[in-house]
Amino acid sequence: MQGRKPKPTKLRVIQGNPGKRPINKDEPTAPCISPDTPAPDHMPPLAKECWVHMVGMLSGAQVITELDLHGLELYCVAYQNWRDAQAKVIELGTIVKSPKSGYPVQSPYFAIANKSHEQMVKLAAEFGLTPTSRSRVTKVAAPKKKNAFE
Repeated sequence: MQGRKPKPTKLRVIQGNPGKRPINKDEPTAPCISPDTPAPDHMPPLAKECWVHMVGMLSGAQVITELDLHGLELYCVAYQNWRDAQAKVIELGTIVKSPKSGYPVQSPYFAIANKSHEQMVKLAAEFGLTPTSRSRVTKVAAPKKKNAFE
């Protein structure tokens, strides 16, 4: 999508909807996840460590719901890929000899590390993990408890 990302509906309501645009009353909602939500079994070990760390931070900040778990999984796997590729870059360097010609070329691990880094930055912004994006994220409201008479 082109243009500025839309402001969250809850924030528009809090600010009084200055643009007077229609508010989506049917916007989907989901409950916050608990800090002990387990990582998917198929994730590699370092990605699971990242999951535990991120779930703890994001659930504590009340910004992650059940709808966000796949995005968090992508972030954690990108982190694992970045760490693996970065270790190879440190070991081999950013420039390696081409196996066919022997000329120096950019390490394929460097390209993988850069792509994984790019994915992490984009996903981090979605979760409010950068200073700029944090100002645009709002807490997820706790579900309202119904009393016995409703």
